[in-house]
Amino acid sequence: MKQDVILDLPIERQNSPIPQTDIASIRYLFHEMNQQLLDHQPANYYFTAKRIMDVTISAVFIVLVMSWLTPLIALLIKLTSKGPVFFIQKRTGYMGVEFNCFKFRTMFVNDEADVKQVSINDDRITKLGKILRLTHIDETPQFFNVLLGDMSVVGPRPHMLYHTRYYSECIPYYNLRLEVLPGMTGMAQIKDYIGEISVERELRKRIQWDIYYMKNRSIRLDINILLGTTGMIFRKALPFFFGKKYKQEA
Repeated sequence: MKQDVILDLPIERQNSPIPQTDIASIRYLFHEMNQQLLDHQPANYYFTAKRIMDVTISAVFIVLVMSWLTPLIALLIKLTSKGPVFFIQKRTGYMGVEFNCFKFRTMFVNDEADVKQVSINDDRITKLGKILRLTHIDETPQFFNVLLGDMSVVGPRPHMLYHTRYYSECIPYYNLRLEVLPGMTGMAQIKDYIGEISVERELRKRIQWDIYYMKNRSIRLDINILLGTTGMIFRKALPFFFGKKYKQEA
C-alpha cells in the first residue's frame, strides 16, 4: 500500500546530493516534487469539504460585504477616473481552461493591460487603485468567480494567458499548477512571492510553493493560508500609510 510522503523543505538526502547552485537546486526540487506528486491524493472528503468551504465563504462575503462595498467602490472609481468599474481579464484556470477573472479596475484604461504586468509605482495605476491593490479590495469581486466554480478561495494564483504561454515554455513543471483550481490566495502569496516578477528565480520559487501546496493540500492548510493572508494584508497596509514602498500584486 502506498503511503503519502510529507515534503519538507529543503529536501535533504544522504545518497542523492542536491546541486549547490540556486537554479540547479530548484530544478532538482521540481523533479522530486513531480515524482512524489504522482502518488499523492488528498483525503477522500477533501474536495467536498473544500467546495463547501468555498461556497460558504464566498456567499457570506458577497451578502454581508459586497452588497454595500460594491456600490461604494463603484462610485469612487467613477469619480476618480474614466472607464468601467470592473476589470475583466481572461486568465488560465483548471486544466488550462480560460475564464473571466473579475477585479475592480485599479488602472487607467490602457492597451497593455493583458500583456504587461503591473510594477511598483506603475504610472498606469490610479491613486484609488493603489489603495485598492494594497488592501486587496480590488480582488474581492473574485468571490463571484469562487461561487461560479472558476476559482477556489485558496490555490495557485491564476496567470494572464500571455504569461501562461510564455512560462510554460521556459519553466520546468510549470503546468503542474494547472491541475488544481486557481485561488484568490495561496502558499506563494503568504511567503511574500507576489506582484511583479523581475527575475526568473523568483518565479521558480513561486511555482515551488504552488507545487508544495498541491503535495500537502488539506482543509487545515487552507485555513492556515487564509489566516496568513489576513496577517500579510495588515503588515503591508501599515507601512504604506507611512509612505514606504510595497509590492503590487498582479
